[in-house]
Amino acid sequence: MDSLISRDTVTDLLHRLQALGPLKEAPHPKEEQDALLGMAKTPSATITGAMELYLSEIVADELASKSPEQVNNFSKIKRRAVANFVNLNGDLDMRDITREHAYAVRKFWHERIHPKDGSKPMSGSSGNKDLGSLRKLYRRYFEHIGEEERENPFRNMRFKDKILTKVMPFKDDWVRSRILAPDVFDGLNRQGALLCMALIETGCRPSELANIRPENIRLDAEVPHIRIRPTKDRELKSGASVRDIPLVSVALEAMRQAPNGFPHYRDRSYLLSTSLTKAFKARGLFPTKQHRIYSFRHSFENRMLEAGLDFGLRCTLMGHRNPRPEYGDGGSLAYRRDELLKIAHPVSDALLQSYPFKG
Repeated sequence: MDSLISRDTVTDLLHRLQALGPLKEAPHPKEEQDALLGMAKTPSATITGAMELYLSEIVADELASKSPEQVNNFSKIKRRAVANFVNLNGDLDMRDITREHAYAVRKFWHERIHPKDGSKPMSGSSGNKDLGSLRKLYRRYFEHIGEEERENPFRNMRFKDKILTKVMPFKDDWVRSRILAPDVFDGLNRQGALLCMALIETGCRPSELANIRPENIRLDAEVPHIRIRPTKDRELKSGASVRDIPLVSVALEAMRQAPNGFPHYRDRSYLLSTSLTKAFKARGLFPTKQHRIYSFRHSFENRMLEAGLDFGLRCTLMGHRNPRPEYGDGGSLAYRRDELLKIAHPVSDALLQSYPFKG
């Protein structure tokens, strides 16, 4: 109604009344009468209701290509942001959310990122995830109901992340003397131990190997290799992540023992991370607190750099976007294999006769 009386809309109003017609003749349903007279209520929802709509309808097409684990991780972050908002402000109607409510969320995180009581500060990225999730929910919800120009109360709110946790690469000597020692993983789930060995010489993200399908393990090819590919129900991190990686050294031996992949960890990469981290800590395989399972990926890139491997090839094998103009296909598998052999760790016969190769 406000919009009807705020413009020169006499002609429009007459058309509405004309469309309404004489009340004595077959009147329109009440919903149509309200709409024609500008009395219909604009659709709205509480923030928890908006989140349910967001996940079930607004981003349904984006979630369709994700695996159950990816959907769960995506939803968990979004729901956490809404839960924190509700704890601070209540389950408000989306139209009632103001800048003041957004500031309450920012203040909540500011006190945790910059604590005054001497407690350990949280990273700015945690607060940014909440604020970003709420900002996007607000924008997408009102776009969904046709109010694209509505000002976003969560606009321009962001923390600088001063806590930079640098992941350190494993040194070659450490990998060879400690991690590639015979039977070091005795007692660990065999698939987890083999997967760890495959990480060393492929530089893959743990989730990429945990979810590799049997058809993408090409052991009988002229150059044995693995193919990192998305599936209809699982996304990769980016388009650049699609790649073919030759299998050499301990990675080749590990994949020969796992020709069907690692079904125990498929769509359960959280379990893989937890299991390997626990195993490494129990066996003293992390040199420092800055080392993680992801350190294998950092080591792989370091080794390629120090061996003088071509920049474009390094990008291809890591699954990174190459900022240079794209020419060719990154080199044949034979070329890639020969280059990787320059950095491959030697594998002892004692290792191949021990667990997990001889489980």
